[in-house]
Amino acid sequence: MTKNLNIYVATMTGTALMVADEIEDFCKTEGINTNIVEMDALEPKNLENINAPILIVSSTYGQGDVPDGSKNFYNNLKSSNISLEHIKYAVFGLGDMTYKDTFAYGGKKFDHLFLELKANRIGEPFYHDASDGSLPEEEAVNWFKEKIFELL
Repeated sequence: MTKNLNIYVATMTGTALMVADEIEDFCKTEGINTNIVEMDALEPKNLENINAPILIVSSTYGQGDVPDGSKNFYNNLKSSNISLEHIKYAVFGLGDMTYKDTFAYGGKKFDHLFLELKANRIGEPFYHDASDGSLPEEEAVNWFKEKIFELL
C-alpha cells in the first residue's frame, strides 16, 4: 500500500523548506509519496478533504511568531473553527534557545491550533535548537525515521 505525506512549510529564510526537502528525500527511499506546500498558498478549506497525514515544518520569527507567509493561513484557520478530526499530523519546529521565552513558538502555535481543532497528533513534536550547533535537516530526518515514520 502506497503511503502519502503532506509537508506544510512555514519559513522565512528557507531553513524550514530545506528541512522539508531532506525529509522528502528520505520518504522517496521508503516509497512514500510527498507533497511539499508552503503555507503561503493554503487556506483552511484545503484541509477539508485531506486524507494523508500532515507534517508541519515551521520556523519561528520575531517575538515568537509564525513566519510572515504563513500568518494568513494560521489566522484564518484559527478563526475558522473547522474540525480537523480526520487529520493526523506531526510537528517539527525550528527555534533558538537564545530566545528562551519564545523558543520554537512557530511550531508550537501550529501544534496547539491543530490540537484545538481536534486533529490527531502522531508522535511528539520535535523542536530544534539552532544554538546547539546541530544541523536541523539532520535532526529532522533522524526524528522522522525514529519517531514518526512507523506511525504514518
